[in-house]
Amino acid sequence: MNEMPILVRRAALATLLLCSSVASQAQAPAPATSATVVSSPGGTAVTPVLPPFPEWLQGVREEALARGITPATIEAALRDVTPVEQILNRDRTQAEFKETLSEYLSRRIGVPTIRLGRQQRDAHAALLGKVQDAYKVPPHVLVAVWGLESNFGRFSGVRPIMPTLATLAYDNRRSAMFRGQLFDALTILDAGHIDLPRLKGSWAGAMGQPQFMPSSYLKYAVDFDADGRRDIWSSQADVFASIGNYLAINGWVAGQTWGRRVKLPASTSGLAAAAPLRAVGCRAAREMTEQRSLAQWQALGVRSEDGGDLPRADMAASLLRSDAGDYLVYQNYEVFLSYNCAHAYAMAVARLSDRIADTDPLPEPAKKKAPAKKKKRSR
Repeated sequence: MNEMPILVRRAALATLLLCSSVASQAQAPAPATSATVVSSPGGTAVTPVLPPFPEWLQGVREEALARGITPATIEAALRDVTPVEQILNRDRTQAEFKETLSEYLSRRIGVPTIRLGRQQRDAHAALLGKVQDAYKVPPHVLVAVWGLESNFGRFSGVRPIMPTLATLAYDNRRSAMFRGQLFDALTILDAGHIDLPRLKGSWAGAMGQPQFMPSSYLKYAVDFDADGRRDIWSSQADVFASIGNYLAINGWVAGQTWGRRVKLPASTSGLAAAAPLRAVGCRAAREMTEQRSLAQWQALGVRSEDGGDLPRADMAASLLRSDAGDYLVYQNYEVFLSYNCAHAYAMAVARLSDRIADTDPLPEPAKKKAPAKKKKRSR
């Protein structure tokens, strides 16, 4: 079994992870747009011919009314919406610089990030404990997801969501998916959970501190502080609870870790036959093997990182090979992939959560030397 080359496009890393997140969180496609599909003489379909944007947007207004969204919300949200060329350029162009998973993890999970994660865990200990009681997800995991998604709430996007989603829905590439997200965003506004000026997020429409797509917001966002709004932009209670609810609904197993680094036998030829790579799922899922019990992995010669036996023979695990090491990953790692189906993301959350939970001391930041004083010239 060869080591799988898990590579991350460095210059477009945020784009890569965000697109994976969009795909992971998006609901089933919405009904097709009114674009006309033109066929070539040979009968092969070519790029649909889109109507002018104002005509297309009028169709959105009519469908929104049919979905029960109030005219006032539709008018306010779509009144000044026009396509944003910068978003299309961002969506279509990605740099090709790559780095390995190991390089990415080393760059992304540094001591300052770990230190800040521990500080935030301690600062919100009481609230995180309540969220853990409700959703069975431990504080260090909640904080790690929060940290990776929005830098611990410090950056959750500044782009108005309605022009962003309308632009991506009008574009041919993923029109059906983003059209559905556009209607979901209108639903959020219509319910009064957020005011239009505050409805901001990423260039791909991910919103708030957990970076939920509108469809994920409707499914997972929680009004944990009971103020009548599911405020994932500024309510810390709603932010943590919404992350916990997302992980819980997608299969989080309380009291179980996400995985462990392992040692493989000298010859790995038998592993591929006994546990082939998955044939279905997103790209990240297809880079892991089918699940086998720890007892089966033990029989195949797989051992703990220290060479000891694997624990809990009844647990199911998949093998993930990378330049960052060989891992047996469990159900909770799969839950991380449901949030964002990219190993760069899932492994970063997993590693960061472990470091936040650790009690080992971190090196103190180097003190900046005071600039040397200039000597006065004698006259």
